Amino acid sequence: MSSPLRFVPVADGLAARHNHFGLLRLLLALSVVVSHALSVTTGRVEDEPLVVSTGFTLGEHAVNGFFAISGFLVTMSYEQRGWRDYVVARTLRIAPGLIAATLVVSLLLGSALTTLDLRAYLADPRLWRFITATLTTFKSAAPLPGVFEGNPLPFPMGTVWTLKYETLCYLGVLVAGLAGLLLQRRLALAIWCVLVVATIAREIVAPDGAKGVETALRLPLIFMTGGLIYLWRERIPLSLAGLAIALVLTGLLAWTPLYKAALYLVTAWGVLVLALAPALTGWRSEPPADLSYGVYLYGWPVQQGFVALFPSAGAFLLFWPGLAVTIAVAAASWYLVEKPALDLKRRLIARS
Repeated sequence: MSSPLRFVPVADGLAARHNHFGLLRLLLALSVVVSHALSVTTGRVEDEPLVVSTGFTLGEHAVNGFFAISGFLVTMSYEQRGWRDYVVARTLRIAPGLIAATLVVSLLLGSALTTLDLRAYLADPRLWRFITATLTTFKSAAPLPGVFEGNPLPFPMGTVWTLKYETLCYLGVLVAGLAGLLLQRRLALAIWCVLVVATIAREIVAPDGAKGVETALRLPLIFMTGGLIYLWRERIPLSLAGLAIALVLTGLLAWTPLYKAALYLVTAWGVLVLALAPALTGWRSEPPADLSYGVYLYGWPVQQGFVALFPSAGAFLLFWPGLAVTIAVAAASWYLVEKPALDLKRRLIARS
């Protein structure tokens, strides 16, 4: 019997029969829905308990996890497929679901809940600006005419802003791959170090500065950390005990400028440990359908719809029906839009 303390690299976990990427993505998407159950009913992000204890909402922690997994898998995808198949795969994974969600929310949900009459709603230029802004710039604060105007937060699709960073990170991998950086691991590591230093420097110079600057460092750093873990997969360990120790040490840094950088790095590594550690992956856990993207896209507008219909109800009361509808709509998105798009992706890649 092998020692439980032996070094198990990420490469070994990746080569195993099972992993928990699908399960973790679903749990992370559901965490975003749980997080937003509070903010959509009160309009105050700071109402969430984790903000006080960790500096970030549960939803932000979940998004961090998404970016770590994405950085790891997308870097692997480019290395294994090359740039043409990579572009096809990334486009068909993101675009069809987003286009469908934008049209469903704006034309179906919006038409049902707007305070305007239907003809005026469909003729209002704000409707078409919403569709254009959501699909071209991932603008999550774009309003719909007469929709959710009485809600604490009136935005119909409050989560799509992260797709801007996701797309930019995808482009970063593409550029890095074309430039040969993915074959020069030490140079990639040096660029990563610059991001880490910039993150720490911000906490020293402007710890209470603009949230947008923090986000513009946080998400690319976590994404790149996931990618580097893949590139250095033979040397990065999978250790549950090490993860527990790292979390404790991160907590001890809570009042220092090092805290956020440490949190980002431990989150990125920790999510991949949970996905690949042999102690956890002996059993198959893949959900029968990948609902994570649909849950992420539709959770917010569904919850907003319940708040608009039942404005006096509290977060706990509205959460359960909102969750049930979100899962149902996400299943429809998977089987009607996302899965056919992925089947098309496989056919296109097979021909190339």
